Amino acid sequence: KLDIALAPGSDMQNPVVVALEKTGLVRLTKNDSQKNIDSQLEKGNYDAVIKVDKNPNGVPAYFTNVTYTSASLDKGNILKSILNEISYNLNNQNLKPTVTEIRASTVSGRLYRTIDFILPGQLGFSLLSTGVFGTAFVFFSLRQNLVIKRFFATPVKRSSIVIGEGIARIGFALLGALFIILIGHFFFHFTLVHGAITVLNMLILSTLGVLVFMGFGFVVSGIAKSESTIPPISNIITLPQFLLSGTFFSIDAFPTWLQPISRALPLTYLNDAMRKVAFEGAGLWDVKQQILIMVIWGIAIYAVAVKTFKWE
Repeated sequence: KLDIALAPGSDMQNPVVVALEKTGLVRLTKNDSQKNIDSQLEKGNYDAVIKVDKNPNGVPAYFTNVTYTSASLDKGNILKSILNEISYNLNNQNLKPTVTEIRASTVSGRLYRTIDFILPGQLGFSLLSTGVFGTAFVFFSLRQNLVIKRFFATPVKRSSIVIGEGIARIGFALLGALFIILIGHFFFHFTLVHGAITVLNMLILSTLGVLVFMGFGFVVSGIAKSESTIPPISNIITLPQFLLSGTFFSIDAFPTWLQPISRALPLTYLNDAMRKVAFEGAGLWDVKQQILIMVIWGIAIYAVAVKTFKWE
């Protein structure tokens, strides 16, 4: 579906808007402010803006002004085709000699490339794999080889062991994340709206993501009976998120019954936050909802990890 905004001051009850809603081909937003409409149009969250005005001279009855960005010409042309068909059908109903005249205009907009959608998903899944597989294998191996037991003979605190390993995992994960971001930007034109500030925000989100996903790794290392059972258990956690969290395909393309499941997964919110920060230029406060849900996931999974984690 096309995401269309109806500009403030438009005639809400005119036959063009009514017919457009009935097509089922668009999601029409009616009560947005002009400032937000302009902002969302530039960012690509709206495919086009429609403003329908009555013609004081009577013929045509309405002027339908369609505005879309240079980055969404294809969707703008689709909308014009829909409106032309609506106009033709209304004219055939003899409502008026000419019901509406369609006027199209374009404004500059940020080009949304495929890489702008895929790279945050790839980055999120990379962090998920690092957090789950890396943590599970390392701590299971330490326990199996009695390394942790030997640590207990020293003054080292248990928390220090966990924190030390955690910092190491995060450090390696952030280096990998930075590498992916820079390769994407310089070789594939991945959008970083605010440059270094955007990279920093993405690394902060990556840190939070790794911390949450490490909790899954602790759970796996606690419930695994042998090293050979770690991969299948880890895949039970990672594969559904890889497939359902909008890594390569938009969640909106999934069946309706599947979308609530997709929107309950932590990787979904990391991917969403990454995309908003990178392409839309959102700050961390702007993605506070995604961060909050990830924190809630983190608290829940670490509560489970405390119950399942074994030192010996």
